[in-house]
Amino acid sequence: MCGFIAHQHKLLLVLNRRFQGPSSASQAAFYHVTAAHQSPKDSNLNPAVRRRLRSLNTSSVQHKPAGGQDHGGSAQRRVFKSDEIPLLQKQRRGDDCRVSPELRKLCLEDFPAERERHMKQKPAPQVKAEDCEVVFGIAPCFLALTQGRRRLRKLFVKDGEASHRASVLKVCEEAYQRGVRVHRVSRKELDKMSSGGVHQGVCLLASPLSYLTEDSAPSREDTPLWLVLERIQDPMNLGAILRSAYFLGVDRVASSLRYSCPLSPVVSKASSGVMEVMGVYGYENLEEMLKRKVAQGWQVVGTVGQEAKGSQISITECSDFKMTKPTLLLMGGEGEGLSKELLSMCRTLLTIPAGRELVPGIESLNVSVATGILLHSVLISRRSTT
Repeated sequence: MCGFIAHQHKLLLVLNRRFQGPSSASQAAFYHVTAAHQSPKDSNLNPAVRRRLRSLNTSSVQHKPAGGQDHGGSAQRRVFKSDEIPLLQKQRRGDDCRVSPELRKLCLEDFPAERERHMKQKPAPQVKAEDCEVVFGIAPCFLALTQGRRRLRKLFVKDGEASHRASVLKVCEEAYQRGVRVHRVSRKELDKMSSGGVHQGVCLLASPLSYLTEDSAPSREDTPLWLVLERIQDPMNLGAILRSAYFLGVDRVASSLRYSCPLSPVVSKASSGVMEVMGVYGYENLEEMLKRKVAQGWQVVGTVGQEAKGSQISITECSDFKMTKPTLLLMGGEGEGLSKELLSMCRTLLTIPAGRELVPGIESLNVSVATGILLHSVLISRRSTT
């Protein structure tokens, strides 16, 4: 209690110095909020502190600017209406004075209706759950709701005008139709839920997605193309790769489970929600899977940068490659590329020719960009041969 009183005493001293000016509104507001806390009726105050507060109150009441006009500094307490409170929050034009959070708190204590309104504001719902994660972004949340691959818990929408955008309303409508509760929360809460990601005013609490296991589902194409990823560790790269693969028509995306990033909400956001639609298959041993496919008549095609020289495997520019049979296109991870084990299984290696003389150190493309170019070239050749 003593610490609280000392804090209030120091606060009143600061406020008294800040509001000793020509503004009648400031003096009135200062007198109003201090008078309630300087009342002799408060028996909890230390007598010495009460006397000091009373002296401060007297000096504030008796202060008059030049000209002898009394700007609200009277012994009679002025009662503010509740609709006058917002005026205390605004900065006066032509004046540098701002009302501090402490003064705002003191004002609320004198207005029961305003205090009750603030107390009725519910805290943001807790989002912690052992078997859930937070999907964020318009497209990922909408597709997570519509595809039925996750167990859905709660939808969180930013309160305010942003919640009236057509895209947000569309997500909310899908949530209502599926019996998912919608909660209005602040932007700060959404930022916390998404760990600072670009949530676009929407977050969805749902069960996580995992890599799919091998199945015997037949391919839709006579000459299918599988994209095989080895050790892709950056979730932004993985998301961009999935988006390109889905758009261009890849039949399946397979990935190594070791040293690869999980199918996280960041991947879903980077893929613009494609991860919610397109299943990604995970393999403990890519080499064994490739051997099985080769035995079934598939060809294994690897990828290398332009700097790769002296390889015993033929290197072909991607524009010259023709896809005439079921193909497994291999893409290596950031930095190291394909492992020696997978390179040894490749029938041919594709490369992307540069359009200029390159400065040493920047001879390669980002893996997601290179994947998009190679997929487009290979799939164009598939369409031309069918």
